Amino acid sequence: MADLPAAQDELTPAALERGRLLFAGPCEFFAGAMIMDQLPPPRGPEIAFAGRSNVGKSSLVNALTGRKTLARVSTTPGRTQQLNFFDLGAGKMTLVDLPGYGYSSVGKAKAAAWTDTTRAFLKGRPELQRVLLLVDGRHGLKAGDEDIMKLLDKSAVIYQVVLTKADKVGPVELEKVRAATATALSRHVAAHPVIRVTSSAAGAGIPELRAELAALAEATV
Repeated sequence: MADLPAAQDELTPAALERGRLLFAGPCEFFAGAMIMDQLPPPRGPEIAFAGRSNVGKSSLVNALTGRKTLARVSTTPGRTQQLNFFDLGAGKMTLVDLPGYGYSSVGKAKAAAWTDTTRAFLKGRPELQRVLLLVDGRHGLKAGDEDIMKLLDKSAVIYQVVLTKADKVGPVELEKVRAATATALSRHVAAHPVIRVTSSAAGAGIPELRAELAALAEATV
């Protein structure tokens, strides 16, 4: 795989090790929710994974935790049909795998139900420390991504773009996507300025993202 774009902040070896240790700890699924009444009570700081269907949310959760089947991965868009909650490190952090948007293999009524729940969760969950907005590194931001960004801006929820599938695009095109994404983010008040570039298949960018999330967990203790 080609080198990742250089426009990312440096993390110390100690920070990378803290990230490794956190994600090497226990991680277990503990709740799923399709409607607001099913949302579990918070166990600690929460990090949500959002993005278009088939962008690689479940694959990224698995890569971060070093597990192949923790989150269900499918090649069929729209298979994640609920908000899935995973306890990381015995209460140190909760990972929330959100249903994808932009495509669904189920009926419109069912898709609308979990979309409404997702939007309500993003707007009204005080424990939500950050939303990782996954964007396909081959294509960049799409209309649905902009809608979520505007919602998060309005809700004052910090979000960070994570470009996925970096192994499937050349370095020049990948840098163009990263630069265009950075320009778009500069117009959004709740956007975190650092863009992470990852490949769940190749492992690129995973240690850095672990370290950043571990820092968030430590900051809320």
